Amino acid sequence: MSPEHQAGPTPSAWHESFVRRHVGTDEQAQQRMLAALGLGSLAELLEQAVPGTILLDEDAASPLPEGATEPAALEELRALAARNRVRRPLIGLGYHGTHTPAVIQRNVLENPAWYTAYTPYQPEISQGRLEALLTFQTMICDLTGMDVSNASTLDEATSAAEALMMARRHAKRKGPLFLVDADALPATKAVLAGRAAGLGIELREVDFATEGVPEGDYFGALVQYPGASGRLWDPREVIAQVKETGALAIVAADLLALTQIASPGSMGADVTIGSSQRFGVPLGFGGPHAAFVAVRSGLERQLPGRLVGISRDVDGNPAYRLSLQTREQHIRREKATSSITTAQVLLAVMAAMYAVHHGPEGIARIGRRVAACAASLAAQLRASGFTLVHESFVDTLEVRATGQAADIVAAAAEAGWLLHQVDADTVHLALDETVTAADLASIAAVFAPFAPDPGAELTAVEPGEGWGELARTEPFLQHPVFSSFASETALMRHLRRLADRDFALDRGMIPLGSCTMKLNAATEMAGVTWQEFGAIHPFAPAQDVAGYLDLIEQLETWLIELTGYDTVSLQPNAGSQGEFAGLLAIRAYHASRGEAAREVCLVPSSAHGTNAASAVAAGLRVVVVASDARGNIDLDDLKQKIKDHGEQLAAIMITYPSTHGVYEAEVRTVCELVHDAGGQVYVDGANLNALLEVARPGEFGGDVSHLNLHKTFCIPHGGGGPGVGPVAARAHLAPFLPGHPAAQRAEHPVAGQAPQAHGGAPVAQAPYGSPSILPISWTYIRLMGAEGLRHATASAVLAANYVARRLQESYEILYTGENGLVAHECIVDLRPFTARTGITVDDVAKRLVDYGFHAPTMSFPVAGTLMVEPTESEDLAEIDRFVEAMLAIAHEAEEVLAGTWPAEDNPLVNAPHTAASIAVGEWTHPYSRETAVYPATQAAPAEGDHVTPGMRVQSKYWPPVRRIDQAHGDRHLVPTWPRD
Repeated sequence: MSPEHQAGPTPSAWHESFVRRHVGTDEQAQQRMLAALGLGSLAELLEQAVPGTILLDEDAASPLPEGATEPAALEELRALAARNRVRRPLIGLGYHGTHTPAVIQRNVLENPAWYTAYTPYQPEISQGRLEALLTFQTMICDLTGMDVSNASTLDEATSAAEALMMARRHAKRKGPLFLVDADALPATKAVLAGRAAGLGIELREVDFATEGVPEGDYFGALVQYPGASGRLWDPREVIAQVKETGALAIVAADLLALTQIASPGSMGADVTIGSSQRFGVPLGFGGPHAAFVAVRSGLERQLPGRLVGISRDVDGNPAYRLSLQTREQHIRREKATSSITTAQVLLAVMAAMYAVHHGPEGIARIGRRVAACAASLAAQLRASGFTLVHESFVDTLEVRATGQAADIVAAAAEAGWLLHQVDADTVHLALDETVTAADLASIAAVFAPFAPDPGAELTAVEPGEGWGELARTEPFLQHPVFSSFASETALMRHLRRLADRDFALDRGMIPLGSCTMKLNAATEMAGVTWQEFGAIHPFAPAQDVAGYLDLIEQLETWLIELTGYDTVSLQPNAGSQGEFAGLLAIRAYHASRGEAAREVCLVPSSAHGTNAASAVAAGLRVVVVASDARGNIDLDDLKQKIKDHGEQLAAIMITYPSTHGVYEAEVRTVCELVHDAGGQVYVDGANLNALLEVARPGEFGGDVSHLNLHKTFCIPHGGGGPGVGPVAARAHLAPFLPGHPAAQRAEHPVAGQAPQAHGGAPVAQAPYGSPSILPISWTYIRLMGAEGLRHATASAVLAANYVARRLQESYEILYTGENGLVAHECIVDLRPFTARTGITVDDVAKRLVDYGFHAPTMSFPVAGTLMVEPTESEDLAEIDRFVEAMLAIAHEAEEVLAGTWPAEDNPLVNAPHTAASIAVGEWTHPYSRETAVYPATQAAPAEGDHVTPGMRVQSKYWPPVRRIDQAHGDRHLVPTWPRD
């Protein structure tokens, strides 16, 4: 595809095109790469790689708008943002106004060193992120009084659902009943209902504060503390009664309130959940925000998500790593403790650094000031003749105003405040750290015209009336990390030091298979910090969020076109949640047809690693389908499994292109076989970067797919989150996609039909999941247009095939398609290499760090292999540099095999090498210091490569620790900063 064809009739148009900046390889580089493959054009490459039965016509018209220039796209996005009305929300219900410290916004949220990093599976080059997450875990444990916290979860409601599943697994009682506080957050109750329905769990609402604990064979109970209504009461007796029965006592708590009131841990809770959004993370119309699940000792192996711990490297130095990774989905599959893969690392880092920024005294002062504002307002309202629903509270009030609630809420909106109407007689408002003395007067003035006894004035009131023994006496945030960076200079340097300990996309290529670590362009990121997107409450009235709703509708429509499906829900806030939502839709569809007995989910061995765990979470029984010798689904085994399970077949989950990195030629046949048996086809969208404008899963047989906006559509990985995992489906599944009781617009676009409501249970706390980062994907599609997206797809496929072809000099490529080509990634099989040389996949991965690279995906989906995905964003010089590093490592392994270096002491088994390791006085290794840390590539620079060898080492990345002892960290779990 020539520049003229790609972006317009003139070279100047190509120069202005964003496509030129997004795709790293220009036309000249691509011709060199194509020549290495014996091909003449990108079109020929696609014809050879993609089965003709699914390949789209390059010249077919697309309803997507043509790609825009960056100024034009931002102008359109500004116009959408301007349609949102920013009013100060006092709605609460799990979301509160907060101030993001500028030092954190600039140095974390807007810093590519933080937002372009990947999940810290390679701990030696992730020490900064891991240290920050340890700070987050310590903050959570200190405030909740629990022993262990995970490194963040998706939102508070899904954290409650994960806690429900934990209780079901662990509780001594095995009855089907779970008790839910009647005063729990409404969104939490809705998400719990959806999670429980598919698993045969009965939920029962209980007003614990007035009714206590009922009789029944329940396995767990969730208490909201303080209640969603603001009510503060002492749950100690309820917690004790629940635990006495062998059930798990779960508390949903507010972190800022916990600076003032007793922690759940001090009251005996088994599990505490909540959100850290109040700690400096913008509202963002609902997300992303870092929630958490924290547990007492003994439950740490049941935790969902990730857990950071302190271990040591080979020299005995402290080092951080992800602990207890054997719980993870891609390892345990259907036996995993959770289907969650995406955490909210970037937001967890922000929340942790908010605590570091303010310190324990500052955090306590903020909490006390908010409580004091609430106490002052409450006193004024009482003096004005109003009655409070609850006399004991921290920062949330419910005010009786018989027959006047709607008028008060309307008057508040006119004054710039958003309150919540509970019913005709009750107004709900939650104060937050942004409320000043002047603001408090403005809020009081809203109520004045409706007061039975007007004229009372605001006066300062000390908070704590009615708290009694609930007033907090426990210290928190006592570790020096929370009191060592009080000045902005110190905190700025702390954040820089942490970032320098990491390897992110701003340093170099991250060639991770199945993860698509591509450019997250600055223009795409621009809208994230705009107030018109960031300061909006998820339950704001529809008239205040017209711009958001239009952006969401446009993005849904574009995704419908790109996938070939009929409708899309953007609510799932991670790929795992998209998988879960799609499977729930399939189950509900079968049930609606009187076929609820369909409960078997076929999962090919070539499918994405989370599929099996998601199927189990949706209440399905997993049956594995084998792969043939070429990595394709074994059709004979598929036919046998279909025959074996007959009318029990609910669905098959396939990943396309497969996780083996190939476009399977018989994908239509697979879909037809399952459809003929009455099942549905779930196409995992993890590898959609190989399909955009090339093939559409909704057209070649898929019924439903999730899409990873944090992969294909340029939302950054953020060091392990945030993510967005929309679910796209055919029209017959539309009624069963996730809805939400608080959605501002119930209807969603449906291709060729009138808009239709999604009527399934919500899978996220907010109606639209994590909408504040949707402008990133909207901008990417708007910049690229249909032709640009096809060019990007073809360029990604070209890069992967070029890498595979060059690496074949020294390594075996495990799977290829019918014409010897791969899709957007390739699997390098190190098993024969290891058998011959003794050098393992771990050795190669760690040695790549010395060469200045993040390792590819290790031992997934096949043990002993590396899965490489270069993406379309990398330029040829960087791709060649990676290839040269891999070839040089192969040469080093030959040196070991030849006896030049001992098998137990060589640059590979000792990698990675730190600066400290070569600064020792006496160097005892049989290779030089220079070989250790400045390894020379064996291949000369490719012709035309402008990067000289000297420049290649100029920006040397120095890992902060040597290889980490993984087993030690699991045997000696240290998940927080020492509290002594």
